[in-house]
Amino acid sequence: MAVLYVPSTNLVGRGCLQELTPFIEDLGFKKALVVTDRYLNDCGIVAKVTDQLTQAKVDFVIFDQVKPNPTTKNVHDGVDVFKKENCDFIVSIGGGSPQDAAKGIGLVVTNGGDVREFEGVNQTNKKSIPTVAVNTTAGTSAEYTINYVITDEEREVKMVMVDKNSLVTISVNDPELMLDKPKDLTAATGMDALTHAIEAIVTPGAYGITDATALAAVEKIFKYLPRAVEDGQDIEAREQMTYVMFLAGVAFNNAGLGYVHAMAHQLGGVYDLPHGVCNAMLLPIVERENAKRDPKKFPAIAKAIGLDVEGKSAEEAADEVIRAITDLSNKVGIPAKLSELGVEEVDLDKLAENAMKDACAPGNPFIPTKEEVIAMFKEIL
Repeated sequence: MAVLYVPSTNLVGRGCLQELTPFIEDLGFKKALVVTDRYLNDCGIVAKVTDQLTQAKVDFVIFDQVKPNPTTKNVHDGVDVFKKENCDFIVSIGGGSPQDAAKGIGLVVTNGGDVREFEGVNQTNKKSIPTVAVNTTAGTSAEYTINYVITDEEREVKMVMVDKNSLVTISVNDPELMLDKPKDLTAATGMDALTHAIEAIVTPGAYGITDATALAAVEKIFKYLPRAVEDGQDIEAREQMTYVMFLAGVAFNNAGLGYVHAMAHQLGGVYDLPHGVCNAMLLPIVERENAKRDPKKFPAIAKAIGLDVEGKSAEEAADEVIRAITDLSNKVGIPAKLSELGVEEVDLDKLAENAMKDACAPGNPFIPTKEEVIAMFKEIL
């Protein structure tokens, strides 16, 4: 039996933010905790969303302290503001960081306790506070999924939570909010989406619906991501990337992920590195190892990319896919080596050990040894 988790209402496409007011009114709530980061608040993006709340005659308070890799402190500080201000729902504004923080806040409000207690799969008993998730980057799919990631500062570990109770009430993906985003952010989030799609395809948890959505996402990413990176005002490319997010989000939300994410989470936890960049760097390395054990899904990925693999073996198709991923990463400006980002060999043992405990690890086509994980890190060190 397949169970598909998606928000009940999803607004997608240019200008859709302007259609949000009646949906807010229908919810019937009185005061929102707006969860975001300081940059989005200072640059005016938050105001574009809160204008919709004002039109709906809904009060709000802004919590803009979310870090790029949201922490347990961010979550609990947000909970304190929610309670102090007598809020009754959440509006999250931003990319994956505010979306993840908002999920943590919403679940702590309804379930109590410490967000650290929610690490793992379905560790809560009650649904989150209703949340309207307004996304501003094209890639994480955090607004669509039941996954969220919070950094435990004390352990230097990114905690992965997979929880059906975290699903938002309404998601909003308006590409007009994504115009003018920096090239490096556009590249990182787009490669994050590619990682979601490919890991969802190769995982043993994949099935017909997830394969179809993930393959469609792969096709669009290779076509539109370079355009979105090259020209921040390319509204067609931006809009197509919003569709990519939905497609890839449906795929991995219901099929699962693998060792690319398991390893990338550790780099974020220890070094506070951008998640999408870590995924992009690890994707060809991990998929090369996956293909050695189980290459049968790679011809379909190759065809989605637009590669001519007619008459070639699955192994040859996998080689073509890995080259194409590497070429795309280079084209959009992803760094080549982890050492460029400050990663040190002395930490690889810890990174590998924690990756093996990550909630995404069991979804990989094969389970590597600690030594094999270290070797994969070393390939791009």
